[in-house]
Amino acid sequence: MSFLSRCCAVVRSPFSPLGLGSIRTATKRAGGTVHNHGGSPGKRLGVKKFSDQAVIPGNIIVRQRGTLFHPGPHVKMGRDHTIYATAPGVVRFYKEKWMRGERRFVGVVLERGEVLPRDEAARGRSRYCGLVNLAGETLKKWEVAAKH
Repeated sequence: MSFLSRCCAVVRSPFSPLGLGSIRTATKRAGGTVHNHGGSPGKRLGVKKFSDQAVIPGNIIVRQRGTLFHPGPHVKMGRDHTIYATAPGVVRFYKEKWMRGERRFVGVVLERGEVLPRDEAARGRSRYCGLVNLAGETLKKWEVAAKH
């Protein structure tokens, strides 16, 4: 490109010092309308009580959509999948084999050192379990009394 053609190109440019052929350009592009802007506030989902935290009956442990966590001992699930405590104790999170994978469970233990899943064969059922066979224990006492 020759010197003369370069000088003419400068004259034609929009930012030429002579102002010949200058066009004012926008420094920012025009903004369009935004669809779905704003929206609704967050629903405050998630874990509310973490492992080793004390809970009383009615305390919410997890708020969730769907069953990310499943209820374990001393815990129930509400109709919106909220998991809450039904007995006083300490929160425990654990995993169990379920079909081909694993499921995450939330439970409440009564003593701080206890782990889940509970070994019912060794330790027996929990005292808040609704299926405790009290008649069987009294029957044993009856048998002992009948032998004497």
